[in-house]
Amino acid sequence: MIKKVSYFKDENQRNAFFEKWVGQVESTSGSEHEMLNIATSLGNTVVYSVENNKPDAQTLVIFPGFRTSSLFWDFDNVLGPLKETCRIFLVETNGQPNLSDGNSPGIKGDGYGRWAAEVFEQLSIKRAIIAGASFGGLVCLKLCLVASSLVEKVILLNPGCLQPFSMSLRNLYYNLLPIMSPSRKNIEKFLDKAVISNDHMLTNRSKELLIDFEEFVLTGYVDKTEKPYAMRADELTKITNDVYLLVGDKDILFPYEKSLATAQRHLLMLRGTYVLPNTAHGIETSRKAMMIVRDIIGR
Repeated sequence: MIKKVSYFKDENQRNAFFEKWVGQVESTSGSEHEMLNIATSLGNTVVYSVENNKPDAQTLVIFPGFRTSSLFWDFDNVLGPLKETCRIFLVETNGQPNLSDGNSPGIKGDGYGRWAAEVFEQLSIKRAIIAGASFGGLVCLKLCLVASSLVEKVILLNPGCLQPFSMSLRNLYYNLLPIMSPSRKNIEKFLDKAVISNDHMLTNRSKELLIDFEEFVLTGYVDKTEKPYAMRADELTKITNDVYLLVGDKDILFPYEKSLATAQRHLLMLRGTYVLPNTAHGIETSRKAMMIVRDIIGR
């Protein structure tokens, strides 16, 4: 199942960074996150649980985007409305720059779906709502294809699986800028132009933590994981779970019009679509988006 292995250049630096960084994120969210280590076919997988003392509450499992952490979802307590009614599991995807092992499967196979099913089994989750941003949306749909009975409904936020990564010059420039020259100035420019926009601005403290994360992984992480792809029509039409799609109208990585068109054409169980104005790719930091997610969960 393991096809690629990504890694931090210095494991001790990785551990020291995340020990400090996670605590700082918790200070912005006002929540403590219990860190769980579970064994999967991709190695150790780290999951952060929130409000796990509500056994009868609705379960929400979150999968993050590429080169991000699931804790991005809780900057400035954006998950606050969901914590009131859900127990939440924030999964640190293997093969991404986090405390999970760096092993990853072939992106076009069912490896990530089988891995996600293992996460459910290890956490004793029989059925849950799942949500994924960008790359996490692909993981969600892979799980639906492998084990649809585990999924009550799936919420996709600016998913990276309904169309190819945009090759527009503007998008390529802002995405490649911090990769080619990972200074804090260039990272901030990328975030301001491609990730964060007017309707989901972070506090200054959280933005600094986001820059800290990107600077650390861009300079210290060797990324071998295969990139997300546009899932084929014959894959998408096999999804039998209810799907809800949230997209931002300022997303330059995956322009929303094409994602909407693909979803409406091939996701036969598409139950709702939402276009968020003045929202860029980092939709998981949007309070408006989380309010919509809360409404979807309550249906």
